[in-house]
Amino acid sequence: MNVNDFDFELPEELIAQTPLLDRTSSRLLVMDKESGEVAHRHFRDIIEHLHAGDVLVLNDTRVLPARLMGVKEDTGANIELLLLKQIEEDVWETLVKPAKKVKVGTVVSFGEGLLRAECTAILDHGGRHFKMIYDGIFYEILDALGEMPLPPYIREKLDDQDRYQTVFAKERGSAAAPTAGLHFTEELLDEIRAKGVEVAFITLHVGLGTFRPVSVDSIEDHAMHAEFYRITQDTADLINSTKERGGRIISVGTTSTRTLESVANKFGGKLQEDSGWTDIFIFPGYEFKAIDGLITNFHLPKSTLVMLVSALSNRNNILNAYNEAISEQYRFFSFGDAMFIEPKKKETFHDTSSNV
Repeated sequence: MNVNDFDFELPEELIAQTPLLDRTSSRLLVMDKESGEVAHRHFRDIIEHLHAGDVLVLNDTRVLPARLMGVKEDTGANIELLLLKQIEEDVWETLVKPAKKVKVGTVVSFGEGLLRAECTAILDHGGRHFKMIYDGIFYEILDALGEMPLPPYIREKLDDQDRYQTVFAKERGSAAAPTAGLHFTEELLDEIRAKGVEVAFITLHVGLGTFRPVSVDSIEDHAMHAEFYRITQDTADLINSTKERGGRIISVGTTSTRTLESVANKFGGKLQEDSGWTDIFIFPGYEFKAIDGLITNFHLPKSTLVMLVSALSNRNNILNAYNEAISEQYRFFSFGDAMFIEPKKKETFHDTSSNV
């Protein structure tokens, strides 16, 4: 398949720049997974499309305030550091601007010396390894000095940094938010649970590699960057038993999907407690083993994320739905509206939750 098969024209004014005041007031395009038929709702209506016996799987990763603005100690030149992932204790892989000013041995100071960072390696793709030098607790210093690493297509300043966190964010480590989860509130999750839907959590720390453009013509030649994931035995047992009873597994976001499918592939279709690094790339032709439906935002043209959602339904259904969303002036990307790729309710489901 060619990357241009997943292209579409997106007016720039539809790229959402700020979050809505009410997380649940985003619009929701509901698309039948098989037929491609769409309906236009609001996100708070998602509860009408979830059924007792479903399992809703959320990514509880927490975004680090990973953008640091500092100065070179020897020249005073301004340096921007973006933390990508922790390599070992106090050593981080980073992106640097301007990279040409940073050599091995360069020391950058942040917060008038509250945090210092020494470049220890230059990577093939242009990134850098930095060793962090500080007194106290690193994450407390990062909270004080860092900014949220908003995607480059968001040009507006974010007044409330918590709006780039899900309300259930817990495990620190992401360079970007699992944005499909931004639409949920604690109140909506309580309503979903009250309906008989189980809510489960996995962790995948989102790296910027997820959003890296596909730079090859044939998508089969694209290589994903690896990201760290974790799934508990409780979540694995819940999903396994639900699937055995005929219940639906509804994944919230492509990050949750990639985690569940990575583990299912590793263990022959079943899930079990596991952690590690995944570089799974899901595109049309992939056979899903873990999930049935997907709640997701609207993604960039020609991105691996558009390819993933196309694999769950099909390319024509997804592009038709995207074109309708554009026609209806939906908001796109991180702070934008949502889409539910809805599987049929499984009539064979037997609710034995009271016996579990």
